[in-house]
Formats: sequence, structure tokens, C-alpha cells
Amino acid sequence: MISLRQRIVWASLLGSAALASSGAFAQAPAAVPSATAPTAAVAQADNAAAPKAQHKRMDPAQRMERMKEHRAKRLAALKEKLKLTSAQEGAWSTFTSATQPPAGPRPHMDRAEFAKLTTPERLERMQARQAERSAMFAKRADATKTFYATLTPDQQKTFDAETAHFGGPRGHHGPDGGRRGAPPAPAKS
Repeated sequence: MISLRQRIVWASLLGSAALASSGAFAQAPAAVPSATAPTAAVAQADNAAAPKAQHKRMDPAQRMERMKEHRAKRLAALKEKLKLTSAQEGAWSTFTSATQPPAGPRPHMDRAEFAKLTTPERLERMQARQAERSAMFAKRADATKTFYATLTPDQQKTFDAETAHFGGPRGHHGPDGGRRGAPPAPAKS
């Protein structure tokens, strides 16, 4: 699915290409276009649309593997920055295992199947899924609080700074436009 921002960018690129090519035609001497050679505007439009046509959705297994690798790198970097003592290693292991995403694919209901349910049945399914998410969040929050209590004040400051964006806004929401780790925009006076 293409976001609104991407649509605007594509529309402006295509519009710019059309304006640039029409401006070039107006300034250049009139040439007889051949039937086999595409015009500059068509070529630019084809080049602009090429990345979209080549884009394929990543296989869910590959996506999960990439996410695991990214998470492992983030946790390794965090552990390095925290400079944990040998006494804190056990708490770190407990924290990382308790905050691990669930293994395997997420339970998924087909949209057609979901549409066949009555409204009360859909609400019950959504409420059950919300309860599962709340339980997972509570488990992660408890593990994080327990680990946090084992850290020194300096380590807590580092942990706070490094993990501030983990649960933050997704996509293009929030004061920083969705850029992870970016400081919030200064207040206007």
C-alpha cells in the first residue's frame, strides 16, 4: 500500500517531468518524432515508475529473520553501552528472553472469514486479541522494570536514552516525523 506521502512525491516527480519535457519541447527546435523512439516524457515516466513495478513484498519468513537480526544488533549495542557487570548478566538474560517477540507467525484471520462473523463475534475476537497483547505488554513491562532496578544510576540514564524510541511513534506520526532517534522539533515561540 502506498502512503499519501509517497503518492505526493510520485505525483510531483511525474508533474516535474512533464513540465520539464514540455518546456524542452517549447525551446528546442521541432523535431520529427519517430514511431519507434519514445518521447522524453514517456521515458522519464517509465523510469520513475520502474522502482514501483520492481517492488515486491518481502517473504514473511525473510522479514522475521531480518527483524531478529536487527533486534540482536540493537540489543548487542545496548549491552555494550550499558557496560554490564558479571553480577548483572543474569538479569540481562532474563530481560532479553522475556522481551523476545513470540516465536512463529502471528495468528492471522482471513479477511473473508472475519467478514462472515457477526458484529458481536468480531468484537469478541478483537477483545480477545487485545487481551493477548495486554498480557504480552505486561510481561515485557515487568521484565524491563526488574532489569532496570539492577542497573546503576549511570546505566539507567544510558538505558533511558537508548530505549526512548523503542515504543515510540511508528510511521510518520509524532513530533519527529517518525524518524527514530531524532530529537523532537523545537517549540515555536
